[in-house]
Amino acid sequence: MAPPVFNGDNYQIWAVRMETYLDDMDMWEVVEEDYEVPPLPNNPTMSQIKNHKDRKTRKSKAKACLFSAISSSIFTRIMSLKSAKVILDYLKAEYEGDERIRGM
Repeated sequence: MAPPVFNGDNYQIWAVRMETYLDDMDMWEVVEEDYEVPPLPNNPTMSQIKNHKDRKTRKSKAKACLFSAISSSIFTRIMSLKSAKVILDYLKAEYEGDERIRGM
């Protein structure tokens, strides 16, 4: 299933669908926590290497999912943002609407 594409309309609906999509793909935690991936210690264990790679991969995939779920006109405004959390926060501030619209 492909993520829903956001073109600037109906942000609230897209946001719910995107959260569900990312949650289904096991990437919503990446957005909520917006964690940093610390460098590996000297002489890491196999478990530390695997965990490091998994956390890095999930961050990259969450960002890639968001990039693929945004129209080209919006993408040019978010392409320099560094994390999925920052991207979603930007879109929320830009498109969620004023208090009157949110109350509907």
